[in-house]
Amino acid sequence: MSNTATTSAPQSTGKKLSLKENYALLTRDLGWDPSYQKAEDIWRNVQFEGIKIHDWDKWEDPFRLTMDAYWKYQGEKERKLYAILDAFQQNNAQFNVTDVRYVQALKLFINAVVGMEYASHRGFNIIGREFPGTAARIAAQMQAIDELRHAQTQTHALSHYNKYFAGMSNFPYQYDRTWYLSIPKSFFEDAVSSGPFEFVVGICFAFEYVLTNLVFMPWMSGAAYNSDMSTVSFGFSAQSDEARHMTLGIEVIKFLLEQDPANVPIVQGWIDKWFWRGYRLLSLVAAMMDYMLPKRVMSWAEAWEIYYEQNGGALFADLARYGIRPPKHADVTVKEKHHVGHQLWSTFYQFRHAAGFPVWLPKEEEMQWLSAKYPETFDKYYRPRFEHWAELEKQGTPFANPTLPQLCQTCQWPLLFTEPDDPTQICYREGAYLGEKFHFCSDGCKDIFEKEPEKYVHAHLPVHQIYQGSYFMPDVNPTAPDFNPLVEALRYMGLTAGHDGGDFNTHIDAKNWEAWTKRPANAHAPHVTPTAPDTPERKAA
Repeated sequence: MSNTATTSAPQSTGKKLSLKENYALLTRDLGWDPSYQKAEDIWRNVQFEGIKIHDWDKWEDPFRLTMDAYWKYQGEKERKLYAILDAFQQNNAQFNVTDVRYVQALKLFINAVVGMEYASHRGFNIIGREFPGTAARIAAQMQAIDELRHAQTQTHALSHYNKYFAGMSNFPYQYDRTWYLSIPKSFFEDAVSSGPFEFVVGICFAFEYVLTNLVFMPWMSGAAYNSDMSTVSFGFSAQSDEARHMTLGIEVIKFLLEQDPANVPIVQGWIDKWFWRGYRLLSLVAAMMDYMLPKRVMSWAEAWEIYYEQNGGALFADLARYGIRPPKHADVTVKEKHHVGHQLWSTFYQFRHAAGFPVWLPKEEEMQWLSAKYPETFDKYYRPRFEHWAELEKQGTPFANPTLPQLCQTCQWPLLFTEPDDPTQICYREGAYLGEKFHFCSDGCKDIFEKEPEKYVHAHLPVHQIYQGSYFMPDVNPTAPDFNPLVEALRYMGLTAGHDGGDFNTHIDAKNWEAWTKRPANAHAPHVTPTAPDTPERKAA
């Protein structure tokens, strides 16, 4: 290759370079045009998606970070973060959280989110190699480092809890094999195996820009409400990175849409796909917000209204001038916001024997909170279910589902969601490809499958693998007299039957918590969201 720069270097004038000039020298001027190799041989995957790029220099990184500035900035954040983590650990602050039910939410975080961060790191490394534009490669490189840092700081912060509570030590293994973790795993593997432009639209825009606040804001606010300053600290440390990622996401979309009108329908299709895939993934957060936090910040319905309906509505109104409309099936998410958290927690309760954390039924004061937050749905559809299950527990015959559920071929959730306009009926869709039948939880997932069925027909569905006999360790003998397929399948997933999941009241975490702290394991009831800091009532308090 020749070392002819893709962007001419600023001429030296003997004065201090501006930020823009310095950024150009340390990023774009490191690129070159190929001379003895064909461009299509170097960047082999940049054409097949149909995206047309006429001028890579139009790609703008609004932060214009150079690597030396990036390392200095991140190093300062690391020093502050680890000072807080060290103080948290030395003061045994894990016993100052509201109660041990909160720790179960951390298990969901370390098992699902840390693996997603690392998968995102891999994906940005890949597209950093695939893009011809130097600025795009620099942006991908920095975000790849960010995502790896997030996985590391989250692991370090939560590793302290692993010393005291069960179910957190085997998270990399569980991410690859546990049934409900196939949802985040399949989401990012779908993205990483896409083309470079689809990945950047799906992750940088649809997930990072449109939906990421629904992960970080409720989780970190929930940590603060429940006195977990360790989790709050790594969340705040990551949030400044997320701000850059979100800004990059909107710049990516505008860059693609402004390059060529032919890009618009392709990008719209990706927005439709990744919005729905991301929404289905975030059902995990709905269960956490509505049921797993002893002190709740807000309901999932409130969060969806703020972070998608209001913020997303303004975003897509702005993008309308490019010919972009709101994502397909967005109206379904508005209808489902009153149901998904309840439906998912009901599913975890039924299959608590196969979960990596214990599950509990909401207490009366918690159901009063849910009634207030979901006045049209909770008392009508979900309170009777929980009260019935509570009565069975009192009688010594707690309900558990002994069967394995049908999974959605696309998102890999069990078919647990209901029809958008009828919450008494399970939403079930069916399709066919090459003479084989496939099942889906929604029109959104069915649409995604039908657009590229070859990608999903071989999906690794845990329930199917169990029925096929593939979810057993090599030392298992299915013909042995004491063979228990459920116990062996759980062992394959990295779960210990009767230890990791099950009923909260008899779980080892609850017993240890009461012994160590002399406090009930589930003492704290939810409270109303406090008045905003800038109101007269808050100031008076």
